[in-house]
Amino acid sequence: MNDVLVFGHKNPDTDSVTSAIVMADYKKKMGVSAVPVTLDEIGKDSRYVLDYFNADIPAVLDNVKIQMKDLNYDKTKPLTSKNSIFDAYSYMGKNRLRTLPLVDDENYLIGIVTMKDIAMSLISSEQRLINSSFDNIVEAMEGVSINKVGENVDGEVLVTAFHLDTIEEMRLFNSNTIVIVGDRTDILKHAIESNVQLIIVTGCKEIDAEIIESARNNKINLIATCFDTYEATKTIFLTNYVQNIMISENILYFKENDYLEESREIIRDSEHSKFPLVTEDGKYMGILGRGHIISPAKKKVILVDHNEYTQSAEGIREAEILEIVDHHKIGDISTTLPISFRNQPVGSTNTILYNMYKEAGFPIDGPIPGLMLAGIVSDTLLLKSPTTTDRDREAVEDLVKITGIDLNAFAMEMFKKGTDLSGKSVEEIFFSDYKEFVLEGVKVGISQVFTLNIDAISENIDEFLTFIKNLNNSRHQYITMCIITDIIKQGSYIFYNDNKSIDSLFERKMKQGIFVEGWVSRKKQIIPVLSEGIKKINTK
Repeated sequence: MNDVLVFGHKNPDTDSVTSAIVMADYKKKMGVSAVPVTLDEIGKDSRYVLDYFNADIPAVLDNVKIQMKDLNYDKTKPLTSKNSIFDAYSYMGKNRLRTLPLVDDENYLIGIVTMKDIAMSLISSEQRLINSSFDNIVEAMEGVSINKVGENVDGEVLVTAFHLDTIEEMRLFNSNTIVIVGDRTDILKHAIESNVQLIIVTGCKEIDAEIIESARNNKINLIATCFDTYEATKTIFLTNYVQNIMISENILYFKENDYLEESREIIRDSEHSKFPLVTEDGKYMGILGRGHIISPAKKKVILVDHNEYTQSAEGIREAEILEIVDHHKIGDISTTLPISFRNQPVGSTNTILYNMYKEAGFPIDGPIPGLMLAGIVSDTLLLKSPTTTDRDREAVEDLVKITGIDLNAFAMEMFKKGTDLSGKSVEEIFFSDYKEFVLEGVKVGISQVFTLNIDAISENIDEFLTFIKNLNNSRHQYITMCIITDIIKQGSYIFYNDNKSIDSLFERKMKQGIFVEGWVSRKKQIIPVLSEGIKKINTK
């Protein structure tokens, strides 16, 4: 895969989803092949936004681990089972190959052949037998087709060292015989009369016209070559179909989507050094060697709306991060090389992207202005969140002019879709926007749920508290919280696991379900207070 993958954080919200699409469009305008993806299924509000502005829903990305298809494998051209051993030997020698893949007419891998297999075939006890084609034999013999009756040649080689009397007496010629002979007219005539399968005339001798005519009349395959009898005899066994010596069972191969992490040990422990790579349905792609796993090619990614390992794709440490655009605190993601890292204290990643378009002079067209607008409105709660800045307001004002939409009506419908909890389990609600952080050396998990109706949560409050407690224990977190933000009342209800330090953390008397007016931002209000509280407790 050569495309650059652009994605936001796990449990994608509208700002994360839209900023991935917008950033991919921005990179495309720069001439970069970029594809937006998400790390999970999108929510109802995001789906509403994409449908409203006629934008495609991005594919869901499982992970960015290095897969076998990402490796810089050798795109060795395969041969077919009907190629000759001579073809295989010549091709392998010319290209310095030790292992050669064989495919059928639809490019499905059917076997492999090695130089060792070719060598062993030449000392086989069944070396008299030939299973090949007329054309293969002509090519390998550097010969001339004098008379071709059929394509397939399947018989037993006989080099005529005997006198004709001996041949007749021993009845050596029959319909399965492949005769190698010099300019011996008597034996040529007898071979034709015996209806042999193929006659190869060696020594670059001109064949009598009468012999040629007789071969044609009797439908006998006839080839002439300048090879002498010894060279012709040595070569003909290389004309066998390569399928006769190929390995077709118990082949160690890898599929394109296999992960390097899981395949590395298999490669190291194998007695083989080369391995075919195939598609998921078995079509041949190339050959992998041990050297390909030493410095593997990594998936190229751009991160938006996050810059922490715990919030990013599985396998992110195996990927090559090219760029980050985010509006959250600086996290723990690091790179081996300098990258473009744009981080600004604004209410939405889309606000940063809006300004990047303006700076580059790129047109904000198609669904892009609507997606930008939706991302900013979603993350700033229609510009009412304390994270909102003048830059967010300026961007929204301009984007409303471009889109021409009724902002309040659009925003309320989007919030309505996003806060619809009908049919969702406690787990689904909790994880709809859940993030983990490391604050002052301890793990913290915080879920934020936006709602227009707190009663939908209150009805299941005991189940919520049990879920929070169990999650906190299973993930060994210092504190696990669920913040229920009421968009209309502009405040949040706080739920948490049993923690004796909770009052000290927030410097106020806390109880389950307490409503804190004005608390609507996890990033700017909850996390800073938590971080400072934990710091004070740890320094006591």
